[in-house]
Amino acid sequence: MTKKDIVLKIAEEADLKQIDVKEVVQRTLDAITESLSRGQTVELRNFGVFKVKSRKPRVGRNPKTGDAVPIPEKKVVSFKSGMIMKKKVR
Repeated sequence: MTKKDIVLKIAEEADLKQIDVKEVVQRTLDAITESLSRGQTVELRNFGVFKVKSRKPRVGRNPKTGDAVPIPEKKVVSFKSGMIMKKKVR
């Protein structure tokens, strides 16, 4: 499912204009992204929690040469689903 599919589904079910729904969906996603970029946790009740975690630096291997390659520390976004989502997906 794409963002466009979500917009179409909401617009149809709520009898709203697609352009208005698209704006709300985009602003929601922008707010989540902005919060995560500041290192904040985003919790959407019954849906899940987005968190920013740090991955430790490590040594990787170049698959062609086998040489050791240092991989620096980096931040990644993780998602943990909420209970209602877990139950529905099962």
